[in-house]
Amino acid sequence: MTSAGNRYAWLAMILTVIIIDQITKYFVLQAPAFNAIDCLDVTVACGRIEMSPVFDFTMLWNRGISFGTLQSDGWMRWLLVLATGGIATAFAFWLMRAERLLTALSLSLVIGGAIGNLVDRVRFGAVVDFIDFSGPWFGATIGSWPVGFPWVFNIADAAITVGAVLLFLDQFLMSRSTSGEKSGA
Repeated sequence: MTSAGNRYAWLAMILTVIIIDQITKYFVLQAPAFNAIDCLDVTVACGRIEMSPVFDFTMLWNRGISFGTLQSDGWMRWLLVLATGGIATAFAFWLMRAERLLTALSLSLVIGGAIGNLVDRVRFGAVVDFIDFSGPWFGATIGSWPVGFPWVFNIADAAITVGAVLLFLDQFLMSRSTSGEKSGA
């Protein structure tokens, strides 16, 4: 059992991420406005629901990894399934040995998000993405700084990203406190 808390609590966190991710994707797949199943065929346009100048729901099939990088089909799909499953498994072993609360939380978010996207990739060969913050300003700049967020993502991607950032902070902060303890001794 992890000293970061009850492993059942972390399993519940993983399942919560997967369930919320899959429920939101279910609604996107069922909404006629998105034309989701038909647009699995790359020659058919997916739909969009405009919500505000800043935020829209835009259906997109992601055949790559996070935020659409490394797009792939065919056997590469199964390579991504194996890689994602392997990473989730390795992180699950790490989670069972985690000693700090932030480490356990971070790993739970990443594992839940990875499994949520893995379900889509096995079912459809691609991941359902639909959260779009690109807004009308994407591609614009303020000075030399780009403005806007160009990627369409989902709940699983958000969990993976938040978990990865928290894990980085946890590991970075822990390594700093460990080196501070050693230099203070």
